[in-house]
Amino acid sequence: MWTPATRRQHSRENLRYETDTTDAEWSLIAPLMPRASRTGRPRRWSLREIMNAIFYVMRGGIGWRLLPSDFPPRSTVFRWFCLFRDTCLFEKMNHKLLMLDRERCGREASPTASIIDSQTVKTCESGGPRGYDAGKKIKGRKRHALVDTDGRALVLYPHPASIQDRDGAGPILNASRRPFPFIRMVFADSGYRGPRVAEATSIAVEIVKRQPDQIGFAVQPRRWVVERFFAWISRNRRLWKDAEATIESATAFLYAAAVMILVRRIARNQ
Repeated sequence: MWTPATRRQHSRENLRYETDTTDAEWSLIAPLMPRASRTGRPRRWSLREIMNAIFYVMRGGIGWRLLPSDFPPRSTVFRWFCLFRDTCLFEKMNHKLLMLDRERCGREASPTASIIDSQTVKTCESGGPRGYDAGKKIKGRKRHALVDTDGRALVLYPHPASIQDRDGAGPILNASRRPFPFIRMVFADSGYRGPRVAEATSIAVEIVKRQPDQIGFAVQPRRWVVERFFAWISRNRRLWKDAEATIESATAFLYAAAVMILVRRIARNQ
């Protein structure tokens, strides 16, 4: 419940920017960051400031050139973002923090059940791979998300919107087998019905159907969890549209949003 006590717990008014990491949050991120090289020029900017700048860009939905002057130079921040993207750092951070948060809640580190769904968003003039979703009547990309039963992101996979859900589910389910080998069940809507999804992996697919007498919108069991995850990451204005020119950058920002959620959740409950 949203009370004065929880408002104080979630308040970030004492920070320079709302997206800056607190000491508790940085203590979770710091061990996962790349170590400084023993050779070459010493780092001029701390990785904490680099991560704060990336979170600022993601939350504010701004371009790299619009970074405030009290952050490191935009070229430095973008270079580090590209390094994090190319080394899949955000994916690795999400995996570590997800297991930590599940254990904090008294659950097994690796989930056995998951929920899958997709979100179609428009792209902008930056270009890159995109397609037309005839069902949503949107030209852009789809974000496929596989989450656990509490809504934590397991695997995130953006692709052109022209790829149907049943075709895009196979790659994301296959990608989940190595980091989450104990998943045995996935819940999905009727768009994933058919042999393409059922036979893609050994994971059993359960279709959550609408009630026969349902009229209009109604919250569906299990399926609402992944919809809530999409609502969470949509708080970041950079993710309202897919503004990235490459699938790799789009993936990195999705995982960065998932990392922000987990870091704040764990730090508040330490």
